[in-house]
Amino acid sequence: MDERQLRILRELGDLGSVSAVAEALHVTPSAISQQLRLLQRSVPVPLTERAGRRVVLTDAGQALAAAAVEVEGALARARHTITDFAEQGDGTVSVAAFHSAASAFFPHLLRGLAGAGRPRPVFADEDVAQDRFPALTRDYDLVLAHRLDHAPPWPRTVTATTLLHEPLDIALPSGHPLASKPVLTPHDVADQPWITVHDGFPLMATVEAMACVANRRLDIVHRINEFAVVAEAVAAGGGLALMPRWTTRDHPGVVLRPLSGVHARRHIDVLHRPERTARRAVRTVLAELHRAAAAIQRPDGR
Repeated sequence: MDERQLRILRELGDLGSVSAVAEALHVTPSAISQQLRLLQRSVPVPLTERAGRRVVLTDAGQALAAAAVEVEGALARARHTITDFAEQGDGTVSVAAFHSAASAFFPHLLRGLAGAGRPRPVFADEDVAQDRFPALTRDYDLVLAHRLDHAPPWPRTVTATTLLHEPLDIALPSGHPLASKPVLTPHDVADQPWITVHDGFPLMATVEAMACVANRRLDIVHRINEFAVVAEAVAAGGGLALMPRWTTRDHPGVVLRPLSGVHARRHIDVLHRPERTARRAVRTVLAELHRAAAAIQRPDGR
């Protein structure tokens, strides 16, 4: 039995005929009769009987119709509860992000969402390979993920919105001979030692593209995913690296130079399951993420 069938039974008890129920519910009498037959199959005793040309409720049908009133009331209360929850502006919203996005976006969210009546963000860092980001939407309301421009799109099971199209630059020690050049090519940097991310992470595809354009294998000496650590290693002379332009903090010992000759840009996207944005609090945090993205691209980062 389902809610609609129980409602039909209740209306039959109140209105006294199948045709009257059909008129009240704006359906055909045959549709009402079909639902009554389906309901009857789910219970072991007769619910209706003939009274002349009319179909009326048996004692069992009247008992179930009375219970249907309680069911409809409980369901209505449940719907109101969900509606109230969905419209709460100050609920908790869980946000996960990979490290550089967390460093750039989380402070903006904390400042932008401060105050009474605002959502309370709960943060987590999740540094995973690109194909594992969609699964994180099972555990978090919003997930900040990254992928390269030419990478496959996110699966249709999640909703994805792009926050940033972020250029990837070459990071060099400030005193490096190549630092004097305004733009670098793969041929300029192919003979240098390199610091890269681990396999399976988006930036690796751009590193491989540089090697292809330069027609030589890059000398990868270090594998480090955390860009704050990468910056320290670059400054200490550990090698060159690809680094995002906006979401990593400036380092006094590191300079960034644009890369030409390959497509070096990444998306920072926010992923979520479609039903998550039924909550007003989640929509508020999502809007704040877009405001933060606009601020991150400004020179002063505010």
